Order: sequence, then structure tokens, then C-alpha cells
Amino acid sequence: MSKRMSDELRDKAYEPFHITEEGLRRLREKLARLKRALPGRIEETARTAAYGDRSENDEYKTAKGALRRTKWQILEIEDQIKRAAIIKSGFGASGKVRIGSLVVLETDGAKKTFEILGPHETDPSKGRISYESPLGAALLNHVQGDIILLKAGNGPKEYRILEVQ
Repeated sequence: MSKRMSDELRDKAYEPFHITEEGLRRLREKLARLKRALPGRIEETARTAAYGDRSENDEYKTAKGALRRTKWQILEIEDQIKRAAIIKSGFGASGKVRIGSLVVLETDGAKKTFEILGPHETDPSKGRISYESPLGAALLNHVQGDIILLKAGNGPKEYRILEVQ
């Protein structure tokens, strides 16, 4: 493993990996697929290495790159699964927005609904935003009725929390 890879894993070693049950299931499925593909990648790398001079062997370089990426993805996913912190839906006991909350906002006279999730499961077009995004971070720990002001390119934008589910 390269120094960069080990440094990245070490830096994240104690951070929780926020993910839903469904996201964790998909992650485990991806890990299983990658592990099934690994013997084929190893075999392809060995086969292309036999062609001779590796410094000019593009097939070998491609196969070796694919093998490295697969190994790195396996390590990364195993680490994410080990650090998994399952996101529970709803709001905290105090009614505050937290990771897993569904928040109905009013902005510019329109209602918008956002689900606050971890950064690996976001899809803003479907209303799924990260708790690390500017809006997601601003909403955390606020309650129904609070007004949030966010800086935007054309000035501050106001969001009123209508409901926290």
C-alpha cells in the first residue's frame, strides 16, 4: 500500500462514516463484487507481465492500474464499513435537526424538503443533502420556526424551517 493510501486511511480512522441501512447494504454488495473481481485482475496483470519489458508494456500498465484501483477500493470500503454509523431517520428528542432528519423549508416563497444524510449518499436533485454541505451544516441543531441565513453569490438567502421530521 502506498504512503498516500495509508495516510488517507489513518486520517479517517476515527471519524464515523454516516450511512443509512440501505447505503450500508449497497456498500457490502459492492465490496463482494470487487472481491470476486480481484482474482481476474491478478490473473490479467500476471498474463500481461509475461509480455516482456514492463516499461513499454501498455497492457501491463493498464492491468496493474486496474488491480491497484480494485485493491484500493476494497481497502476503502472495508474501512468505511468498519466505521459505519447508521443514520436513524427523524429528529432528536429535542426536536432539533440532526443527521437523518427530513426538513421542510420555505425559501423565496416556495417549500422545499431536504433529507440530511452523510456525504456519500447525497443527491440534491432528490432533496438528499449532506450534513457537511453549507445548507445541511447550517440546519443542524435548529428547530421548527428557526430562520437560517446563508451567504449566496447574490447575497444572503433566507430559509425558514417549517417542519422537522
